[in-house]
Amino acid sequence: MNRLADATSPYLLQHADNPVDWWPWCEEAFAEAKRRDVPVLISVGYSACHWCHVMAHESFEDETVGRLLNEGFVSIKVDREERPDVDAVYMTATQAMTGQGGWPMTVFATPDGTPFFCGTYFPRPNFLRLLESVGTAWREQRDAVLRQGAAVVEAIGGAQAVGGPTTPLTADLLDAAANQLASEYDEVNGGFGGAPKFPPHMNLLFLLRHHQRTGSPRSLEVVRHTCEAMARGGIHDQLAGGFARYAVDAHWTVPHFEKMLYDNALLLRVYTQLWRLTGDALALRVARDIARFLADELHRPGQGFASALDADTEGVEGLTYAWTPAQLVEVLGEEDGRWAADLFGVTEAGTFEKGMSVLRLARDVDDADPEIRGRWQGVVRRLLAARDTRPQPARDDKVVAAWNGLAVTALAEFVRLVETSGRSGDEGEANLLEGVVIVADGAMRDTAEYLARVHVVDGRLRRASRDGRVGEPAGVLEDYGCVAEAFCAMHQVTGEGRWLELAGQLLDAALAHFAAPGGAFYDTADDAEQLVTRPADPTDNATPSGRSSIIAALVTYTALTGENRYREVAEAALETVAPIVGRHARFTGYAATVGEALLSGPYEIAVVTGSPADDPLVAAAYRHAPPGAVIVAGHPDQPGVPLLAGRPLLDDRPAAYVCRGFVCQRPVTGVEDLVAQLT
Repeated sequence: MNRLADATSPYLLQHADNPVDWWPWCEEAFAEAKRRDVPVLISVGYSACHWCHVMAHESFEDETVGRLLNEGFVSIKVDREERPDVDAVYMTATQAMTGQGGWPMTVFATPDGTPFFCGTYFPRPNFLRLLESVGTAWREQRDAVLRQGAAVVEAIGGAQAVGGPTTPLTADLLDAAANQLASEYDEVNGGFGGAPKFPPHMNLLFLLRHHQRTGSPRSLEVVRHTCEAMARGGIHDQLAGGFARYAVDAHWTVPHFEKMLYDNALLLRVYTQLWRLTGDALALRVARDIARFLADELHRPGQGFASALDADTEGVEGLTYAWTPAQLVEVLGEEDGRWAADLFGVTEAGTFEKGMSVLRLARDVDDADPEIRGRWQGVVRRLLAARDTRPQPARDDKVVAAWNGLAVTALAEFVRLVETSGRSGDEGEANLLEGVVIVADGAMRDTAEYLARVHVVDGRLRRASRDGRVGEPAGVLEDYGCVAEAFCAMHQVTGEGRWLELAGQLLDAALAHFAAPGGAFYDTADDAEQLVTRPADPTDNATPSGRSSIIAALVTYTALTGENRYREVAEAALETVAPIVGRHARFTGYAATVGEALLSGPYEIAVVTGSPADDPLVAAAYRHAPPGAVIVAGHPDQPGVPLLAGRPLLDDRPAAYVCRGFVCQRPVTGVEDLVAQLT
């Protein structure tokens, strides 16, 4: 019997026809294990995971494996994206036992959920031996198994503890974090560390804000070099835009081909802000193409943003994306084919597998003359049209609340900055940018409405949905933080009070149900399902931690409303992360980013005007805003917009009101005067 047919998770649905008698994560599964007196297999993965597919094909689709699992275990399949709380607990256990973690994650537990053996991917022969060994140990060495489980629970309980040391997040600590990142930076290839290499988006956001506060040329150089190296590498889709999850090498050439919503949302913010601060043409082009990728390939009208594109196509990595020189010639003709091979680094030997190459930008084209740029853009269009006829990777169309919140916030920043900056480039590039802004704006608004309509249930958040149907798993702390921050962004974009009201409701729910002693936060609510330990991870990883996310939303909400009690909570929570910022800067990028906003003020900028879309004061506010600033524009005393309350026009002229930490400067009507107050 298989119980996954009604799941909202595409990952679980992929296993619905396995010979394994899978259960979803539920109390009934553990009760069944207790009734039968057998251990539990908890298998955790996600739909875009290559090695999850490999293990599924080798083991979970195998009749012999299925028979052994069904006879000796209760098997539970978990989508880590839908149940990050379950994933966090057992990943901590896996790391404690093995020194490393990853997916697929394979955990054997007692009927009360206590893990006693953990690992990741196992080839079929190894997995078969493991099943026999675990079964034997459970039957014949039960006391040793239970002692091992108790030791693991004790270890992971300590790893997830709250109430540790606290300290204010000062300018000195943030400067030290920036210096630490600069010392760990790969001077040759950009980024941090060796292979595999992940886009360090949150660290780059922090360094951009650090540069803006301090003027540090080193912080800016780390960002510029890393962003250019990633943009020119194979990790960046040179035809359709968007970034893969990571590169398997240290120089960004060959990606692990899955494309995740959260990576692209965070990278969109990085490239948008880099363009804002420097005017860099490459940064604007990459931001434009990420926004287009999000709107075209991940957004589903009326249903939010899908989670990911798969790493594999028909079971083969790179099938959609890799090329040979002969294939380029076949599509483009001899002359353009050779030119494209040189431009994109496609060689006879190949940079990937079986003589194939992943496209990377081996030549500078952003600053080339118009004729070269036109040829390049024409080649891209023809290659993309040809690639679209190939088999395409599957899409995980599950909607994750937190990741959709990240996307809404990123698109809001991109749309407003481009809209207020005017046209740039030649006519074709300007028209393309304008078209992307239109579709990105539509996707942003549509998704925000979807989150408010579907994911907010009785004032609380649900984690995931699919095809317009919300799932049962409750939202975790990162959902509340990222969605509340997105609603604050929507308030700034639209001038509508309902978004600010919704953000406040979510933040109040988070304070009521997630707060921990000493200013910290748990990742799960006080009324959520009780796991073997209650996770409370303060570190940023692939996405902002729940704690960093909620702090960011609290800071923004305070600036928009003037309700200082939320800022006090944010500062206390940030003090619980500050000691880690000083020691492990690479794992606290979003917390440090918020710290820069607090040091800055953040600024509160209100522009009273009858034409927010084209007022030069609004454009200047967006172009010169200090780190973390909030910006609203609209009519005086616009309903539901606290920053516009009691702020009139000056002599019937639009005016800008700038405050910092609730201390306001005199209103100004000229762009130069506004810029002087912001810089």
